Amino acid sequence: MQILQRYFFRELAFNFLGVTGALAAILFIYELGAVLERAAQNQYPRALVLQLFALGAAENFSLLLPLGLMLGVVLALGRLYHDSEMTAAQACGFGGVRSWLPVVALALLVALLSGWLSLLFAPQAATRRAALTAEAVRSGLAEPFAAGRFRSFDGGRTVVYGATTNSAGELQQVFIKQAAGEAVITTVARRAYRQISADGLSQSIVLLDGERREGVPGANRYRILKFAQLRVPLATPMAASRPERVDERASSVLARSAQLHERAELQWRLGFPLMVLVAALCAAPLGRLRPRQGRYARVWVAVLFFAVYGNLAIAARTWFEHGTTPAAIGIWWVHAPFIALGIALARRRA
Repeated sequence: MQILQRYFFRELAFNFLGVTGALAAILFIYELGAVLERAAQNQYPRALVLQLFALGAAENFSLLLPLGLMLGVVLALGRLYHDSEMTAAQACGFGGVRSWLPVVALALLVALLSGWLSLLFAPQAATRRAALTAEAVRSGLAEPFAAGRFRSFDGGRTVVYGATTNSAGELQQVFIKQAAGEAVITTVARRAYRQISADGLSQSIVLLDGERREGVPGANRYRILKFAQLRVPLATPMAASRPERVDERASSVLARSAQLHERAELQWRLGFPLMVLVAALCAAPLGRLRPRQGRYARVWVAVLFFAVYGNLAIAARTWFEHGTTPAAIGIWWVHAPFIALGIALARRRA
């Protein structure tokens, strides 16, 4: 690259990294909230929460790259045109193919990263996250009940409380609240102990010498049951074995599949690096400003463009999975109009 090309490449790269970093921060905050919510409901160990958060965020990071590249290119070119640096460079003969080289070089690098993330890393991260989630569930269920503390299950629909514990480790003065539709079930018992299944993924609490009341709050009718022993199953957060999700399957396995949802998943993964290249193709002409235009004048156009592009891609995948779109077309057609738009913009502003 020449000096000007290296300079423009550096400007494009810094803006891309800045925008992608800001988008990643938003993604990380959302992912952290979701992981903490599940951890609080299922009593995940603290050591596994951070790993689950990192895997979930990294798994979805490839979604940010096309938008980050498009906004980064538009912002960088907007500054260069607004500060008349691009005008000065063009006066020195910098234009045509040479002006496209920094954009193409950055787009190819980001496309390679996007392809690795979506085709190789994301399925491995999804598989690892599923295994860690099962381990976290087992560890959370194995945690003993603590006296004087409430323990919730099933998203807060079941709450267990024991005032004290005896020398045998049994809870004493136990209270359980369960929500069953509009009805509320409250159970009190003198003593209780829990039983964990052999697979470690479900448990029950056995209550001794107590009373159970069931009814709708505000109503005058209640069912009262006095018992010597009562077993209350607690929620089972996860089955002992589950089918492999399509996002956990390796891309090489999906390439040999004839099922629509698996073919859609493979085309969806391949679409990310292609979307990066299309975003760069459209961002370069969009970033060019006319005299006296503000440096952020084209940012809203880029955001609107990508909103239409991304939502149409999601709709195309859904149509393909349901058999609405012919199998020969798949979801590739969604990229064609935006490629044509990018070429038309490039020719218009050449």
